[in-house]
Amino acid sequence: QVQLVESGGGSVQAGGSLRLSCAASGITVSLPCMHWFRQAPGRERERVGSLNARTGTIDYADSVKGRFTISQGSAKNTVYLQMDLLKPEDTAMYYCAADAGPWCGTYNYWGQGTQVTVSS
Repeated sequence: QVQLVESGGGSVQAGGSLRLSCAASGITVSLPCMHWFRQAPGRERERVGSLNARTGTIDYADSVKGRFTISQGSAKNTVYLQMDLLKPEDTAMYYCAADAGPWCGTYNYWGQGTQVTVSS
């Protein structure tokens, strides 16, 4: 059974940085795409960005473009989210998701989430 585990959340002041990690276990093949989502209380879940592991393509939501960076780890099925210039509105539970394949965007697997809190 595939499991995704996020880590790296915490509390930081506005303007600060955090780095989230996501690692998949229970699978030997490479996952085609891995994604970061977030959800703040009372708000809809938002896709932060995605990594296509096959092409290396990465895309971001407009709300985080230029501040957040997604990268692929050296270990298989590992992805990072570097968050810089954090704002209070970035406060949310952050989730890692991945696709079973062959297509991207099916979000078959989800992590348990890690909380990010940004204070002003």
